[in-house]
Amino acid sequence: MKKETLLEIILGTIGGLVFAIGLTMCLIPEWDLFKVGVVVAILGFIILLMIIPVYRKNHPKKEHNKINWGIVIAWIIGIVGSLIMGFGMSKVMVGNPSKSDFLIGMGTGTIGLLICVLNYPIYSYIKSNKD
Repeated sequence: MKKETLLEIILGTIGGLVFAIGLTMCLIPEWDLFKVGVVVAILGFIILLMIIPVYRKNHPKKEHNKINWGIVIAWIIGIVGSLIMGFGMSKVMVGNPSKSDFLIGMGTGTIGLLICVLNYPIYSYIKSNKD
């Protein structure tokens, strides 16, 4: 492993942890650390931004190839599926959900999970039709 790759991993890990801790400090009202959390999150984001020059130095710019629409569609389907699943999870987990909230949450969460699971077969079908 190259020294630069290890530096990218270390910066990514530390920056991600500091950023996540800062956001947690902002989002938990019992801690009363919103302003400090914003500063910590910004510090974590700055650490994450320090990866960019290290990455650019060690990974030369590549030529742009033709857009792979199968990958683009797979990303879109994955994002939509995870958002639907997250909506269902939030309906079930937030506060004291009523029976209807629980049923709606379970239904939409299952539909979102099904979309995410079917993402790869859809990608494979698109890829096979392009060849």
